[in-house]
Amino acid sequence: MRLRASLIGCGAMSRAWLDAAGKIDGLEIVGLADLDPARAASRAAEFGLNDAILTGDVKTLLARTEPDILLDIVVPAARHTIVVAGLDAGCHVLSEKPMAETLDEARDLVARARAAKRIHAVVQNRRYLESVRRIARAVAAGAIGEVTSVHADFFLAPHFGGFREEMNHVLLLDMAIHSFDAMRCMTGLSVDGVYCREWEPEGSWYRQGSSAVALFDLENGAVFTYRGSWCAQGLGTSWECAWRIVGAKGSLVWDGRDDIRIEVAGDALSGLFAEVSSVAVPPLDSADKVGGHLGVMQDFVAAVRGGTEPETVGRDNIKSLAMALGAIHSAEQSRRIDISI
Repeated sequence: MRLRASLIGCGAMSRAWLDAAGKIDGLEIVGLADLDPARAASRAAEFGLNDAILTGDVKTLLARTEPDILLDIVVPAARHTIVVAGLDAGCHVLSEKPMAETLDEARDLVARARAAKRIHAVVQNRRYLESVRRIARAVAAGAIGEVTSVHADFFLAPHFGGFREEMNHVLLLDMAIHSFDAMRCMTGLSVDGVYCREWEPEGSWYRQGSSAVALFDLENGAVFTYRGSWCAQGLGTSWECAWRIVGAKGSLVWDGRDDIRIEVAGDALSGLFAEVSSVAVPPLDSADKVGGHLGVMQDFVAAVRGGTEPETVGRDNIKSLAMALGAIHSAEQSRRIDISI
């Protein structure tokens, strides 16, 4: 089943999207749009899209290309307008995160996609990492017992330039939402509430919200702590955070790269502490969806072609958005915020 796709938003992230799209059989990029038409032309030339229609706005793009799929990589403030236009034109839509700026907008997009009988999904590529899948398999198998706490540390200092350095709540909305979604994937747990504080450290090159600490209440009575900064110079973590998941029987740690370790306690004591032993991390299963950005897009395209609903469909991804927005509201109001969809 050949599919026609048009892409809107030809900034730096569009390279990863077009690279992934080029690896999916039967997916043809028929149009590119950007507020700066020269940028769309440059991206078309870079990827050899010589026959693609180039334009400066989404309505012209949709009218001239009549795509099956709209790939949405616009800034968050424009997301709701772009997704609505795509759904109204009969497209399935795959969006960059976050799926919306507010929960009301997100609920509206979920309702519109349902009414249009179209798929709106979000690129949350961290849950398509092999390590995340293996950890999810270990936790689900009870390797460490019931989860009692989850902890994630994120400390890097990228100089992006552009909109990120000017946006509000940049860490929580543009990056931490990946970690929040990964936590949900690895533990299978939902969130009931959050208390969060943001601050801007001395020497920060971001306008607002580059650093934050959040404490989430999980549905089973456990907690999830997130500590992060986008202007922490030196000794950086990976982009995927450094993780510790504590369970009733043991603990799992992941450095955010390739090192995953599990230790569980036995019945015997050695001085003050129970003796512990290492446990093997489960291998990937053939059913595990991996591939990062490409994996998300493959899952989405398979669903458009009649397969099962993608994991990052809006009606599920709104739960990760609610975590990010709940943390933002808590930081703004200096109080705990209940999280509900």
